[in-house]
Amino acid sequence: MQTSTAVSVQAFQALVNEIHDLSATQAILSWDLETYMPEQGGPLRAKQMATLAKLSHNMMTSPEMAEHLRNLRQPGVLEKLDTMSQALVREVGRNFDKSQKTPIELLQEIVETTAEAHKIWVEARANKNFKQFEPVLRKIVSLNQRMAEAQGYEDSPYDALLDDYEPGLTVKQLDPQFQQLKAELVPLLKAIQGSGYTPQTDFLHQGPFPQSDQLAFSEQVLKDMGFDFAAGRLDLAPHPFSSGTSSMDVRLTTRVDEYDVFSALSSSMHEGGHGMYEQGVNPALNRTPLAEGTSLGIHESQSRMWENLVGRSKAFWSHYLPKLQATFPALEGVDLARFYHAINRVQPSFIRVEADEVTYNLHIMVRYEIEKALIEGTMNVDEVPEAWAAKMREYLGITPANDAEGALQDIHWSHGSFGYFPTYTLGNLYSAQFFNTAKQQNPTLEQDIAHGNLLTLKNWLNQEIHAVGKMESAATIVQRVTGEPLNARYFVDYLWQKYGDIFNIQR
Repeated sequence: MQTSTAVSVQAFQALVNEIHDLSATQAILSWDLETYMPEQGGPLRAKQMATLAKLSHNMMTSPEMAEHLRNLRQPGVLEKLDTMSQALVREVGRNFDKSQKTPIELLQEIVETTAEAHKIWVEARANKNFKQFEPVLRKIVSLNQRMAEAQGYEDSPYDALLDDYEPGLTVKQLDPQFQQLKAELVPLLKAIQGSGYTPQTDFLHQGPFPQSDQLAFSEQVLKDMGFDFAAGRLDLAPHPFSSGTSSMDVRLTTRVDEYDVFSALSSSMHEGGHGMYEQGVNPALNRTPLAEGTSLGIHESQSRMWENLVGRSKAFWSHYLPKLQATFPALEGVDLARFYHAINRVQPSFIRVEADEVTYNLHIMVRYEIEKALIEGTMNVDEVPEAWAAKMREYLGITPANDAEGALQDIHWSHGSFGYFPTYTLGNLYSAQFFNTAKQQNPTLEQDIAHGNLLTLKNWLNQEIHAVGKMESAATIVQRVTGEPLNARYFVDYLWQKYGDIFNIQR
């Protein structure tokens, strides 16, 4: 005969499963909105997604859920649950507490506004016209400010939004990390610029490199990485992203420039890193909030690792360059050293997703500082383009020629995702620390990559990071896997070693 606690856990899990089903359905509607939905479907899609969000919110904040959590959170009860159930109570309890603070009308308005904002952003970006996006962005900023007030915070309203992506992280913790990293990157960038060497890159852009061939090559690399196409797919989108509903349904997107042979592969490997994280979660966690990455920073560590530490490495291209040349004969005659140097050229640029490893985090600082100022009310929305241009000049020494090169290039603000951008830099830091440990524990890792065996890394990541999903916090995972807390030294050392070799400079 089952105990009352066991029955309560089962009923709690059943309710959680139903809520997650609604979230999964909403994720598919969102994916469709950004990929295949007819242009005129936007307004009704916004209503559909808002309805699902309302249903999910009502179930999450229902008396039934409150009773389950009240019973299962009791001292003497929670401790006796199995590890998965304890983690589920913790995570659902966190979501419940947040939902309790969120007015349903505010939630519906956010969902509807951001669903409509996507189309406006696409058109404004195509027209290079920030003024076209400005009214809806002003509304999104206001909605996020209201959400921050509803959730509560100690110091900055931005903390309440940051917590959604990197739980527990605050502006007070983040600002010193960013300043320290900037202090490390500036001397490296100056040394590179003063080296007198500029890698040749023209052959990367002497297409056309047909879209179908680029997609086929990207799909093959994804298969080699271990991405399971029986549980996932690759499609096109204006801004690459990954989505899905479970470890058995993961959606990747990429974009293709027929005059840039590296761009589609780079974005595909990036999103593939996200996708393999989701596919690698223990299937027992499906239909629960535990079946996803523990934080956006850890998630980004997986995408940045595959995109950069693998995809821009000499070992990787010693195997894949001949295959790329067979696909695109125009690249014949380009030796490994020239190609490796070309894809690792360091040059300040306008587009974040195409930025090199050295300058990438300066792009994040531009966005972070602007969106933090918007949420804290120290900057108005109509000041964004000018502020963006000023920070690009200060940090990267370049000025955007138009809004598409500037404040309209990223999709995140149209999604309402304020607090997201810092996780990209955190992902870079995590990725180098994880990769350092992976090499220590797998002494042949780089040789395996050089022979096209990418599964050594994939299997290690599955075991050490992916399988636990959200059962462990980011801090717990980093400490367990690497033996120490997050340490930016690994990322900085990696950059100096790699680019010191390419540009013949010393630290």
